[in-house]
Amino acid sequence: MRESAAARHARLLDLVREHGTVRVAELAGLLGVSPVTARRDAEALAARGLLDRVHGRVSWPRPAPRPGAGSGEGLVLGLLAPSATYYFAEVIRGAHEAAARAGARLVLRISDYRPEEDRARTEGLLAAGAEGVLVAPGWRGPEDRLAYGDWLAELPVPAVLLERRAAPGSPLDGLDRVSSDHGHGVLLALRHLLGLGHATPLLVARRDSPTALAVRAGYAEALAALGLAEPRPVIDSVPAEADPEGFERAVRALHEAVRSGLASAALVHNDVDAIEIVQRLAPLGVRVPQDLALVAYDDEVAALADIPLTAVAPPKRQVGRHAAELLLERLTGGADEEEARRHLSLLPALRVRASCGASGG
Repeated sequence: MRESAAARHARLLDLVREHGTVRVAELAGLLGVSPVTARRDAEALAARGLLDRVHGRVSWPRPAPRPGAGSGEGLVLGLLAPSATYYFAEVIRGAHEAAARAGARLVLRISDYRPEEDRARTEGLLAAGAEGVLVAPGWRGPEDRLAYGDWLAELPVPAVLLERRAAPGSPLDGLDRVSSDHGHGVLLALRHLLGLGHATPLLVARRDSPTALAVRAGYAEALAALGLAEPRPVIDSVPAEADPEGFERAVRALHEAVRSGLASAALVHNDVDAIEIVQRLAPLGVRVPQDLALVAYDDEVAALADIPLTAVAPPKRQVGRHAAELLLERLTGGADEEEARRHLSLLPALRVRASCGASGG
């Protein structure tokens, strides 16, 4: 099975973290890829602020203390993320920038959505010197949260839960956390489509991540808040490369809904699925936005589609920044032991482009 770019990037980051500094030419051999691929991967990760790249070498970022640096100078923060690409690249970048501004160092570990390894990888961060941790567990659904969650509340250092929500009343619910309010993002999308004159928009969504599940839950809540009846069940989507037949079923279901007159608008999670759905609908005779007004969810690559996609943009970078600042506050005494823990929800924005049929703004 061909290795994904996300998995390869995670291996590259692990290699650089272990070696400190590595020549890009050496990375090709260590990763078992061509020099061109190694150079392209190094450039992509450096552009996201995850690596420093100078004269054919890459190194682990070590922010240099500067005059006036914050009271976090010299601290080491750990960050566990399920991926270093797509959605979480910006979360990591925001945390890295906040740590650098305070003169602290951020150490990263990637779980590749294997929640059974989250605890060991977090313990690895502590062994590497992390004095506090930002943790985005590799959960894919509620069952993972139940099976691989409670250990987080037992950590011996301050911890902030990142882009994840704990079950009410669970041990994790007492942790600080910073996350996007995906329910608000869905409401923005539906209200926008309704304002353009469409009947109840459909939802096309995956089930393979906490974000996907939050979008689904937000859809039901938004329908109720807007006084709308659900026109039909959510159309289940899957990654096209992993399950071509399942993806084709989702495309056909949306095509049938449009051609039958049941729907003229849809919200699709995520950008990649939305782009591929638009491409597949065209030869079936469904045009975007003329026949179907479409809004994507995530806004990672939505603007790069042939027809730029209107998209809900969770505040990923700000999530990382606020989480790191909250952790630094806990570590430096800015928040005393008796101060209440915080659950911070940040609101997504709607970025209007061509795919919904409205004027971009």
